[in-house]
Amino acid sequence: MDVGGNVNLRVIEAGEASSPLTLVFIPGWSTGADIWRRQIDHFARTYRVIAFDPRSQGQSTITTSGNTPEMRAQDLRNLLERLNARSPVLIGWSQGVQDLAAYIEHYGTHDLGGVVLVDAAVSDGADGITARAEETAAQFKMFSVYQVHQPEYLRGMMSAIISKPQAGGTIDRFVATGMKTSPSIGIAMLVADLFGVNRTAALKKIDCPALIIASAKSDELARQQAGANQISHARFEKIEDAAHAVFLDQPDRFDELLEKFVKGLTPTRANSTP
Repeated sequence: MDVGGNVNLRVIEAGEASSPLTLVFIPGWSTGADIWRRQIDHFARTYRVIAFDPRSQGQSTITTSGNTPEMRAQDLRNLLERLNARSPVLIGWSQGVQDLAAYIEHYGTHDLGGVVLVDAAVSDGADGITARAEETAAQFKMFSVYQVHQPEYLRGMMSAIISKPQAGGTIDRFVATGMKTSPSIGIAMLVADLFGVNRTAALKKIDCPALIIASAKSDELARQQAGANQISHARFEKIEDAAHAVFLDQPDRFDELLEKFVKGLTPTRANSTP
């Protein structure tokens, strides 16, 4: 799908085209649409579902420019318009949370059916460097490992963010997807995601239904809870016995929470049909 600027995104579409709500799954850093495969298959039985590889990830266009949440938010906006996504429910995980925050900052939420932030605190930009100095230092130390030993780094990352056994070949496919992003681009993404822009002001701009789903083991659990407290009428849920990829470790629980949230939504007037 052409989203402008010579960038094409690989898109998965599934489900009920006539659904008044469109569920849009946004993956994290160095992953692609297929990481949401279980949720795509599950929710496509009832809703229209869209998932995609962000720019410079997976099978989408690799570009040395625009690898920031702000540009990915623009890509998302163009994608939604070109696919005529009605009352989109934006579901972002990890880096996808930063993309959603950037989207909300620029476009607001008036035409959204809802937003779901999955296991990541919205970045406080460069302020986070001093606020969490040890954590930041550890992150920067890992950049050199990733630069030199990308396959090993990605495999180790998958072991850290997924704690439950997966079907044969799943981790290999995830690593292969991550390898499509060069380390120089991947590092630039992480810096832009985590330290580039303070996006916390976007939380107070959310005026549509919101759900925050966090791993009970998350190092950012308190920050996620604090972020949820800034959103009017947000619902905050913890998933036990799950690592960062909560929807892979505890898919039944994740799907249950998301299903309950979506069932309570009303299509936006801007996107509903007469």
